[in-house]
Amino acid sequence: MAENANRRNLLRDAALEVLSAEGSRGLTHRAVDGAAGVPSGTAKNYFPTRDALLAAVAERCLELFRQAGTLPTGATGPTGREDFAALLRGLLAEATGPGRRRVLAYLELHGEASRKPWLGKVLAEISAMDFATMERLQRSAGFDVTPQRARVVTMAVHAAVVDLLAHPPGVPNGAGLDDLDAFVGGLLDVVYPRSPTDG
Repeated sequence: MAENANRRNLLRDAALEVLSAEGSRGLTHRAVDGAAGVPSGTAKNYFPTRDALLAAVAERCLELFRQAGTLPTGATGPTGREDFAALLRGLLAEATGPGRRRVLAYLELHGEASRKPWLGKVLAEISAMDFATMERLQRSAGFDVTPQRARVVTMAVHAAVVDLLAHPPGVPNGAGLDDLDAFVGGLLDVVYPRSPTDG
């Protein structure tokens, strides 16, 4: 049983890699077998249809988002404006750096979900967790949070990630994302203006 679970996890991660690298059209059983380094036909044994492959990637994305949304034991979250700004810069850097493939796969799933309502339900669960986590982190940072303000910050970060992924380095995007410090600082200043006593 453990061997089957390990093989299934290997295939799920391989499917995520294929989806991020080749796009939706490149997600085939053959490609997943190749990426996982397993005999031809293995992926089809575990995930008989293409929809099953997509579900496997969505399931893996959901697990990764759950892990990312859980603070380590004893962690309190950001404790102020600068701490939260650093967290947002880190999220943007991670999404376009080490986490690039995961985020690309997640975006590819959104395209598929526009035609597959069952997939949209899985992604909606990820989105709900994401918004709840971001609101919790903004409260932790001491902002005067409302659900609307929390959503604006979260949506702006989402849009920034897409824009950063779509534009190669050195290509102007018009959103000011060539300076992440200024982008994040400006976003927070608009949503959570500093009071005169903030200095």
